[in-house]
Amino acid sequence: MSGPHCLGKQAWPELVGEKAEVAKETIERENPTVRARFIKQGHYRTMDFRCDRVWVWTTEGQTGVVVEVPKIG
Repeated sequence: MSGPHCLGKQAWPELVGEKAEVAKETIERENPTVRARFIKQGHYRTMDFRCDRVWVWTTEGQTGVVVEVPKIG
């Protein structure tokens, strides 16, 4: 769920399968109003919605591979 009130690009489907650090750099370059946050697949996250955060689900945190579409939240 992305909010229409959020600025810039809101989802990065092209990054699924990419290395986590490359995904972070791409996300923050393409939308400078957000910060990418790594979360290991299967772990819990906070449920609040924020326009300045992109969840990046990976196999192993920041050293893994992106396994879900990164999106604002």
